[in-house]
Amino acid sequence: MRTVQRAVVARPQLVSSLVRGRPLAPRRSHPRPFSQQFGPASNIPGADQDEEEPSKPSKSGPEPKSRLGPTFSRAFEAAMTTFASIAVLGLAGYSYHVYYKSLVLRKIEKAFEPGDPMLELASPAEPHVAPREQPADDTEHWIARPEQAKINTIINGESKGRYYLLIGEKGTGKSSMLLEAMKEKNGEGVSMFEAHADLEIFRIRLGKALNYEYHEDYIGSLFSIRGPRDTTALLDIERAFNKLEKVALAHRNRMGKPGRKGPLILIVNSAHLIRDNEDGNDLIELMQQRAEQWAAANLITMVFNSDDFWVYERLRRYATRMEVIPILDLPKTRAIAALERYRARYFPEQKRDPEILKQVYDLVGGRLNFLNRVAKSSDMLKMCRQINEAEKTWFLNQCGILGEEMDDDVMDQQKYASAAMVLAKALVEREKDMESSYDDEHGHILPQIPLYIARQIMTRADFIQSYDHENIFTIDSRAMVRADSVPMMNAFKEICAEPGFNDYLEATLDRISAIESINRTKELTFKDLWIEQKGEQRGKYSFVTKDARGRETGTIEMRVHPDKPPEEDDD
Repeated sequence: MRTVQRAVVARPQLVSSLVRGRPLAPRRSHPRPFSQQFGPASNIPGADQDEEEPSKPSKSGPEPKSRLGPTFSRAFEAAMTTFASIAVLGLAGYSYHVYYKSLVLRKIEKAFEPGDPMLELASPAEPHVAPREQPADDTEHWIARPEQAKINTIINGESKGRYYLLIGEKGTGKSSMLLEAMKEKNGEGVSMFEAHADLEIFRIRLGKALNYEYHEDYIGSLFSIRGPRDTTALLDIERAFNKLEKVALAHRNRMGKPGRKGPLILIVNSAHLIRDNEDGNDLIELMQQRAEQWAAANLITMVFNSDDFWVYERLRRYATRMEVIPILDLPKTRAIAALERYRARYFPEQKRDPEILKQVYDLVGGRLNFLNRVAKSSDMLKMCRQINEAEKTWFLNQCGILGEEMDDDVMDQQKYASAAMVLAKALVEREKDMESSYDDEHGHILPQIPLYIARQIMTRADFIQSYDHENIFTIDSRAMVRADSVPMMNAFKEICAEPGFNDYLEATLDRISAIESINRTKELTFKDLWIEQKGEQRGKYSFVTKDARGRETGTIEMRVHPDKPPEEDDD
């Protein structure tokens, strides 16, 4: 832009007045017309002008100078400034985007470094055990299960090309074995999280396990109209698996270098908590597809841990590289050894009686959860009786029958309860037909029925899955149905042995059949059939029957017969 400089000429009167020190008299100004102040060629206030121009230029004088050149110059300068600003902003945004994507991958890699939140949560000491009572080597296994060696090879990355499903009843020690295997390498290369029925919570837990924020911390989202979470939880889980796959590929390329050998491990604990509905099935299908692909490429080994049979049923449909590891109760010898070690840990000063340990096993079986609870109690036999009573109460609360006097409003619940009672009675009768239900070496041998026969006994095919989820009955990997535990089987036998149980169950079943018969019976009532003609009650309805082609096949008539007078007695 041009800078207009004006020459200031000092007037002689102003100079002489300033020199003499006298004030200068104000000069009167006479305003001029607007046309004289701003003529066609004069400069408007605010505009640039090199020198004063005459107020009224001659019409025959030269034309005013064109301003297109300065306009184009200013427009080009503004355009270049805008382009440079956009270029700098775009370069900064792209650089941040590249940096953020690399940061996400580094954060996911950090999730598989030594140390895992699940290990930290499982590490606190028992509050009721004094430090002096802790054994010297607290890292050793309390009980060496035969499945522990297999799980160690999986978690250490030595077993490749497969993905695994751990299935067994609640309290058999599945999660504990996984945590024990993770402790050997301090969780290096392993990430574990708990499943949940809500997909949003499942998404958050997966993100926490993978150290992935689903781009919710992306600064670019502040300038966008649609947020980064404007999607479904299932799509976010797919995005997390995509990022995890990139990390696994980079990890496989570094396998030749010193460090961990084998694929990464992702453990989904408590997979049975996922709902068996459309959303839950979509989630399981998504995870299984990833597990199949990663197992084939030796990228990631997925491990599913479930208490319920339906997860195995759902995965088995499309499984080609899945291996099932059943986790059962301990046999008698191992259970007594585990109980003895538990007892020595909590009460080292007490002497352990082998006969009492055997009685404990006879009452609660080889379930590690029950053995641990019994070992913590001062009176072990009393705790065993409490466990048996609790299992019986649970079964009656869930599946108690109401007998012949039940109301028809509880029809659906009583169908569910009576079917469980029928199946429990069938298991008790099956145990009576067995040659032996107890072995001196193995211990308890619970009676079991194939799944399809159990459905025939109940006359229902949909209840058994709910029983498995409620820990009343269990279905193993061979599709065999039995009581969920030894205390539950003891509850079945006590209930079926009560006086009048068979009659009470039969009355309940008859009442259910009667209500169903009433609901299936339809009553047809005809009105205006009684027409009195000539002193007699007459009336008739005619029905025409037709075949599938619409041809008449016959006629049905319904008439009203007049009432007969009562017969007089001979007397």
